[in-house]
Amino acid sequence: MANVIEEAKSGRASCRTCKKAIGKGELRLGVETQTQFSDTPSLAWHHVLCAAAKLPVELKAALAEYPGEVPDRAALERTMEEAVKTGSAKPAGFPYVDRAPTGRAKCMQCEQPIEKTTFRVAVERELEIGGNATRGAGYLHPRCVAANLENVGGSVDELIEGLRANSRLPEGELDGVIADVEQGSDDAA
Repeated sequence: MANVIEEAKSGRASCRTCKKAIGKGELRLGVETQTQFSDTPSLAWHHVLCAAAKLPVELKAALAEYPGEVPDRAALERTMEEAVKTGSAKPAGFPYVDRAPTGRAKCMQCEQPIEKTTFRVAVERELEIGGNATRGAGYLHPRCVAANLENVGGSVDELIEGLRANSRLPEGELDGVIADVEQGSDDAA
């Protein structure tokens, strides 16, 4: 199963972005999602306009496969371009770089708080919640990444490749964070 665009079959599904109902017959984007309740993936539904702002990469790929007519496609394209340019889009997967929305997260390596609005590197880690093992985000200061590579897996070069593929920051900001990751790697050596 892959991400898909289709007309809503009923009006029962809600958009996972804005939380409002998706009307019967409206175009919607289904994003493949793994849940803790099933071994098989399911689809999380989004209005196509909501997806353009928050999931532009996923929507663009699904639009390329969609054979039907898409109303206001030019507006969707502009919204997707703007989301990627401003960095407001959700990351595509792990690892990624973003700005900390709060000051509550702690670095997995140095255990110091990651200050609000500063850059952080998110990596996938295994968590145990209520007796269930699941996977979720763990956060690191960019300079702490190299010291935590045994938990992250892979090399610094592979991690940087993943950051470039998954992050939704403007290129100049992403280059600055990657320079900090590389500096941390040099310091750790």
